Amino acid sequence: FEEFAIVCHLAAAPEALKTSAIAEYQGALRPTMTHRTNHLEEPGLIERSEGEKDRRNVVCSASDLGRSRILELAELTRAQIPTGRALSRTSAERILKYVDAMGSFFCKAGDLVLLGLYASDEEPLTIMQLVDALGLLQPTVSMSVASLAARGLVTRDHEASGSHTTSVSLTREGRAAAADVTARIEEIVVRRKARKSAEAE
Repeated sequence: FEEFAIVCHLAAAPEALKTSAIAEYQGALRPTMTHRTNHLEEPGLIERSEGEKDRRNVVCSASDLGRSRILELAELTRAQIPTGRALSRTSAERILKYVDAMGSFFCKAGDLVLLGLYASDEEPLTIMQLVDALGLLQPTVSMSVASLAARGLVTRDHEASGSHTTSVSLTREGRAAAADVTARIEEIVVRRKARKSAEAE
């Protein structure tokens, strides 16, 4: 996903971007970004070149192949959204904007568990309900819940003596942490342009 987002970001940029600027966009270390951009250059999805002013600065831009490939991936993504669901009528071009926006926000599995619980309106959820809601693997959710519990952000309750079913709910600190993640996500929301009214036309 990070690499998909990089190509979307470069395709939307008005000019080539320094590797350091792409690293800042994704909140990644420069060596990590050098690895990612090298990996994208190999199949020809981006072009890398020395900066005009400083040869130590590598600049990157989306190639024609990269632009074509991300549009194809966006169309495949859009086609997977069932009719009547959110974004089912969006365009592939709009999906690219969403991917670009989401690429600037790194979210760990534990953050997703917090958000899943936060969205449940204070109702406890089982591990399997979180797995189904988030689309993560059960071991990933279980380990995230254990880590969040150790940090005091969630509580775990066995529903019956000897039961293998565990209910998970947010603590007050967990609710505050989930609200913080939500606020950071809301800062990158892609807004639609206001529709012109018939009178304005």
